Amino acid sequence: MYIEKIKLKNFRNYKEQEIEFNKNINIIYGDNAQGKTNILEAIFYCAFGKSFRTSKEKELILLDEPNLQVEVLFQKSDRAGKIKIGLENKKQIEINGVKIKKLSELVGNLVVVIFTPDDIQIFKSGPDQRRRFLDMMIGQLRPNYIHYLNLFYKVIEQRNNYLKQIKEENKDENMLEIWDEKLAEYAEVICKYRNEFVEKIKEKIIKIHENVTDGKEKINIEYKTECDKKEEYLKLLNQRRKLDIIKGFTTKGIHRDDFKVLINDKALEVYGSQGQHRTAILSLKLAELYVIYDEIGEYPILLLDDFMSELDEKRRRSFLEKINDTQVIITCTDKMEIKNSKMFFIENGNIASQI
Repeated sequence: MYIEKIKLKNFRNYKEQEIEFNKNINIIYGDNAQGKTNILEAIFYCAFGKSFRTSKEKELILLDEPNLQVEVLFQKSDRAGKIKIGLENKKQIEINGVKIKKLSELVGNLVVVIFTPDDIQIFKSGPDQRRRFLDMMIGQLRPNYIHYLNLFYKVIEQRNNYLKQIKEENKDENMLEIWDEKLAEYAEVICKYRNEFVEKIKEKIIKIHENVTDGKEKINIEYKTECDKKEEYLKLLNQRRKLDIIKGFTTKGIHRDDFKVLINDKALEVYGSQGQHRTAILSLKLAELYVIYDEIGEYPILLLDDFMSELDEKRRRSFLEKINDTQVIITCTDKMEIKNSKMFFIENGNIASQI
């Protein structure tokens, strides 16, 4: 899978821009705040229908302009594709000229793996970042997963509202059983997906990390949940009902799940050095790449935002050696000499040169 071309109109600091990529490595370089990351954001926007940088979509529209338009033309092993997104008062998405109604219809058409400087925090910050990683990867490969995830969050919002009504208006707490039953049903399905893909990642990452660290480190991943069995989760919800009413929200569920990474049997988030965090995220992204390949039979598009600044020379070389047959789009401040690469110099929202 690879992107042939992207067209931007009024997106971030781009008035109008068209970029043609090659199938291999594409290097977008230039000073900071010139618009390099905006290109990766536009590609991500076409893959997921949302930004990885902001939840306020209006921020994506060029200042003083009424709307934006992004169009990506790409090739899969069996067909060509085109995704077009327009945003004004509302968002309109077309796949191969046909308008879609649900975001879940978009995800999985253009499959990407993204690496940003913030990803270093995946193992350092709270579990929400790690859940987001899983949700993005699984959602691209299993459209039904997004469906169940949306159902779960819709029900938990309703349950939380009713918990507040019980506390403030003395509503009948037995009515919670309606929402509990649905939460447990959806949670069991979501946990099956998550467990499946954590196991797939584990299988890949153990070999990758051993290779990256020259056999000095052993990595492992453990998925943490209390919701994988419907009946057990129902019991848990019942046990915590009084606490949930006091707090006004649901304290247990797949929205609290996590996965832990161990290096040489020690928790990375507690005992890991900065170098170990960097190496672990490198291994995780490579594992994600290979899991996706196994699932769809072709490599996803790899987006590397300011990737080189987070890794030393050895890790950069090790990473690039393992991504043959993958289209890579890299942003960086300095020009890089890499075999089979195409260069794009960006200045103030314009491609000044393409080599």
